[in-house]
Amino acid sequence: MYVAAVFLPLLGSIVAGLFGRFIGDRGAQIVTCTLLGVSALSSALIFKEVAIDGNFVTIQVLHWIQSGTLDVSWALKFDTLTAVMMIVVTWVSFMVHVYSVGYMSHDPAIPRFMSYLSLFTFAMLMLVTADNLIQLFFGWEGVGVASYLLIGFWYQKPSACAAAIKAFVVNRVGDFGFALGIFGLYFLFDSVTFAGIFAAAPEKANAVVTFFGIEANAITICCLLLFVGAMGKSAQLGLHTWLPDAMEGPTPVSALIHAATMVTAGVFMVARMSPLFEYSSTALTVVTLVGAATAFFAATVGCVQNDIKRVIAYSTCSQLGYMFFAIGVSAYQAAIFHLMTHAFFKALLFLGAGSVIHAMSDEQDIRRMGGIWKNVKITWALMWIGSLALAGVPFFAGYYSKDTILEAAWASHSLAGQFAYVMGVSAAFLTAFYSWRLLILTFHGKPRADEHVMAHVHESPAIMIIPLMVLAVGAVFSGWLGYEMFVGHVQHDFWRGSIKVLSDVHGAMEHFHHVEKWVALTPTIVAASGIALAYLLYMFFPSVPPALASSFRGIYLFLLNKWYFDELYDFLFVKPAFKLGRGFWQGGDGALIDGVGPDGVAAATKSIAQKVGKLQSGYLYHYAFVMLIGVAVFVTWYMFNAR
Repeated sequence: MYVAAVFLPLLGSIVAGLFGRFIGDRGAQIVTCTLLGVSALSSALIFKEVAIDGNFVTIQVLHWIQSGTLDVSWALKFDTLTAVMMIVVTWVSFMVHVYSVGYMSHDPAIPRFMSYLSLFTFAMLMLVTADNLIQLFFGWEGVGVASYLLIGFWYQKPSACAAAIKAFVVNRVGDFGFALGIFGLYFLFDSVTFAGIFAAAPEKANAVVTFFGIEANAITICCLLLFVGAMGKSAQLGLHTWLPDAMEGPTPVSALIHAATMVTAGVFMVARMSPLFEYSSTALTVVTLVGAATAFFAATVGCVQNDIKRVIAYSTCSQLGYMFFAIGVSAYQAAIFHLMTHAFFKALLFLGAGSVIHAMSDEQDIRRMGGIWKNVKITWALMWIGSLALAGVPFFAGYYSKDTILEAAWASHSLAGQFAYVMGVSAAFLTAFYSWRLLILTFHGKPRADEHVMAHVHESPAIMIIPLMVLAVGAVFSGWLGYEMFVGHVQHDFWRGSIKVLSDVHGAMEHFHHVEKWVALTPTIVAASGIALAYLLYMFFPSVPPALASSFRGIYLFLLNKWYFDELYDFLFVKPAFKLGRGFWQGGDGALIDGVGPDGVAAATKSIAQKVGKLQSGYLYHYAFVMLIGVAVFVTWYMFNAR
């Protein structure tokens, strides 16, 4: 059961990829969906066995690497953290697979698409079941490769290819830091297994190393390097620029990346390494500040985006910020709780957006929508459910998990925690605002699409709607069902050591239940205020937003251009890299290498040989003449050297 849950998606990917031409589109869809469905059911049984009953399991698959003191086995680790992630990954992916049967029905490369989806899922499962850092890195790079393939799936579009390359390159920056972190941990602990590292962490808590000429705490250095990797995968401020561009892939890809696979990998990795991060207050503070800044930044940008998928993409970036600043105040349980609830309502929102795009003849600009709710009532209702959960409205899933994070940040009683609370509350207001801006502009008001598009607006088929309904159930009930287990009074019995917190040092999860009433109520109040403001501006006074954008054009353009991060990176890195490359190409390769080589010595040799070759005429007097010239040269050389 354990091994099957992990490897069945790989089997589906292989069958669809290698034999797709023989089994056809429908065969590829049936194979991948069926095998992933079995994996999802197995994950539910694993959750019962591992998380509920507490029977942790580690399965040795094979002996993998042995070199000196490095001894790595390929092993599958099943504890509560793994079981939770498997539920999220397999069930959301299963819904995405089923949804894709309808959404991609007219695509000419269905077997390839289904193969990539299953490969993506397998790579994520390898990541969350890893027993050591090397195996985790294998899954980590696997989701990177799969995301590249899926973002650039429509490779005929230059924008899709550019987005895929951008995601791959930006993640290489983060992955370089992650790899250095793994090297550092092996250097420090002489082990890459989680058990070996965590057991020795207390002894190494005060170990000092010199890094780039700076003497610093060894665990802090390693944790910061690991976090750089998490920043890339989970799109934190600075390494976030790939995430909105990833919308170039098909909508099911966006749902899978943003809800259950790639972007959650960084959050999972840092939570898995909690026994290490707990010994570095500096690293946790950095995580808190970066997460809080990301939550606020992405929420501000989401308020002015016009592409329906990009609005939801920046929402993901913001919610990941919540998860990281929860980790930063040692509320790992709350972070994983929000990861779980967020997976359901974010997949619901993305697939709901896909249903809207399907209904609107592939239109994605919300400025060209409006007035369609009566034509797509089921999609409209499901998008409302997803938005209510995202905004943290009682008593939807996001209300339980997001409020827990904010209360834990306040209860940490640290300066970074207070900063995170303020940024988180501000982001909650903006989240509610842009969620209802999206709903109002998409479904309500007067139609802004042309008559041809409006004439073809229709509800999506059942194969697309049923997965949305399943996800809607999670968006409504997952917070209520999971609260006591994940962050409530039985959390210690539920997690059973799979997450470690030094409660005597970091006690946010011990005290968040007892925060002041106004601290607990503020997120709900600001969410209601954000919804009210969106109604006011876009439903009742629609002329005000354009007037505000015109009056505060500088701020509007700053937000519309995503704080100019892309332009800044283009100026600092992209253009200099192109300039350097052209310099090496024209000056180094062209002038120096080609000039001296093929166009220099080689060309001169060829030219001389051609001229000398003309002397081979077959006439005796030509040969005699050359011999006399040779003798003259030899005698002259001898006379000069004899002196």
